Amino acid sequence: MLPLSLLKTVQNHPMLVELKNGGETYNGHLVSCDNWMSINLREVICTSRDGDKFWRMPECYIRGSTKYLRIPDEIIDMVKDEVVAKGSGRGGLQQQKQQKGRGMGGAGRGVFGGRGRGGIPGTGRGQQEKKPGRQAGKQ
Repeated sequence: MLPLSLLKTVQNHPMLVELKNGGETYNGHLVSCDNWMSINLREVICTSRDGDKFWRMPECYIRGSTKYLRIPDEIIDMVKDEVVAKGSGRGGLQQQKQQKGRGMGGAGRGVFGGRGRGGIPGTGRGQQEKKPGRQAGKQ
């Protein structure tokens, strides 16, 4: 399960965000998030580090410095069910069957399917051609 897919599922649901540097927590409904996990919340209650001060805000934008995210268990179960329905892991089962990359038994690089330059042994660079009646090295 990828964090961004999880955050996309949490949209319009309540969540808690704790910050690294201040230790403040922001409790609200997720409006949106981007690829850098910047978070936009609405109906937010901010709690101080010590837990003795509270602020109510109509909306809040959190960019970076996120230490911890807490989301309802029902949302995690929904995302797990989606992953199982699509197939296990990234790409699902169909992509794994079609893949012919490293370690998957395909021909790979080169014409002969092996490692190195391939070709006929003894005819590579630095090898002199053997001709009948002449010894190698004498010309």
